[in-house]
Amino acid sequence: PLHRHQRPQLAHGRAQIVADQPLTRVGVIMLDTQFPRPVGDIGHPSSWSLRGLTPIYQVVQGAFPKHIVTLDAQPAWLSRFVHAALELIAQGSEVITTSCGFLARYQGALQAALTVPVITSGLLWGRELSQPGILTISSDRLGQLDLDGAAVPTETPVMGVNPHGEFHRCIMGNQAQMDLAQAENDVVDAALALVRQHPQVQNIVLECTNMPPYREAISACTGLPCWDVIDL
Repeated sequence: PLHRHQRPQLAHGRAQIVADQPLTRVGVIMLDTQFPRPVGDIGHPSSWSLRGLTPIYQVVQGAFPKHIVTLDAQPAWLSRFVHAALELIAQGSEVITTSCGFLARYQGALQAALTVPVITSGLLWGRELSQPGILTISSDRLGQLDLDGAAVPTETPVMGVNPHGEFHRCIMGNQAQMDLAQAENDVVDAALALVRQHPQVQNIVLECTNMPPYREAISACTGLPCWDVIDL
């Protein structure tokens, strides 16, 4: 992972993290979820404290994963995410991020509405890395709107997890329990499929903020580094 002073400045008017600007309080716009969040997941406070950062969480009630992933950008949702971000800023947040990589579709609009840097999604790594490949919870639903929001190059390979597997079922279905070992297998299998079908991939970008708990397993099996939104 990059140290904070080594963070790239993201292009095209997206979040501009100034190299000498110390950041300690990160505001996280959270979807309305109940599934388990092991360490590494954006919703686990230790995922941030291990990097010297303090998360401040704001849940958007009714924003369930299946709604956000399966719907295109809509003004009604945007206004609710802006409201949540403003609440987080009022609580001292110095940068805003989100718990769903699909919110990259709102990157420009959120940044325009807020006075602090916005990093909506790990997808923002897509334009910063050499030969990236994207691992997502749903390759069927990750569309051009989401990729354009993060300025991801159009030729970037995308691979989703098994839509019938444990990881997809529990996250999209917002289940209170999940077999974490099987979830790890599902994510690793998708990563292996990504590099098998696209051997040119040199960096794996994790769209889904629930995948980082398995990043070490992904890297061990693929030999490639993984990047997620917390790394930004």
